[in-house]
Amino acid sequence: MNSRKTFQLDGKSIDFKDGDTIMDAALRAGEYIPHLCHNPEFTPHGSCRVCIVAIDGRQVSACTYPAMENAVVENNSEVIMNQRRSLLQMLFVEGNHVCPGCEKSGACQLQAVAYYCEMLSPRFTHFFPLRTVDASHADTLIDFNRCILCELCVRASRDVDHKNVFAINGRGIDSHLVINSASGKLGDSSFTASDKAAHVCPVGAILSRHQGFEKPIGERLYDRQPISVVGDVAAHEQDDEA
Repeated sequence: MNSRKTFQLDGKSIDFKDGDTIMDAALRAGEYIPHLCHNPEFTPHGSCRVCIVAIDGRQVSACTYPAMENAVVENNSEVIMNQRRSLLQMLFVEGNHVCPGCEKSGACQLQAVAYYCEMLSPRFTHFFPLRTVDASHADTLIDFNRCILCELCVRASRDVDHKNVFAINGRGIDSHLVINSASGKLGDSSFTASDKAAHVCPVGAILSRHQGFEKPIGERLYDRQPISVVGDVAAHEQDDEA
């Protein structure tokens, strides 16, 4: 008896197992679905919405939507890619992202996904929020200007480090990353540079100190190959720091 289960992703047959999401099955098959808040090590979150796909005309998050037999999934249609470009444009104007001056340029997942989706310029008005930089920790710096609220550091600190160092406070446009310490500073928390939370940020919000700009632009992770081939920045951090 053939127990193989499949769905169609842009015309390609994708095998899946019980409990798989569309994202799980696609990545296992080597098919890239753009994403930012997803990391296979953590429970899917579905907050960035960049991984939207269409099933029978309905848009869903690939990282949270269960794979279903015989489903027809659109991942790279022009409608879906336009939606992703709009979402990325919103992310770029909501924070302060200055790629040419950022030490994560070339190894930033937000930047790499934007290139993949051909989002080359923002079309919304920049917010230019007044955000701080927390340099209170001896080994790690936090630049809140670059945070995209993916909550990967929140999930890592809670689920792996069991410290709950990070949290999201506020609602809507006022949502922001906070540090769980009496002073609100990272240096006064239980955070250490060896924590899982120190190594999951997809952008330049959580940075290791004492080694900035060591690898020249042109030789960084996504300078060498596109994100559709390389995958998430967190999976390559040790190689990228070597």
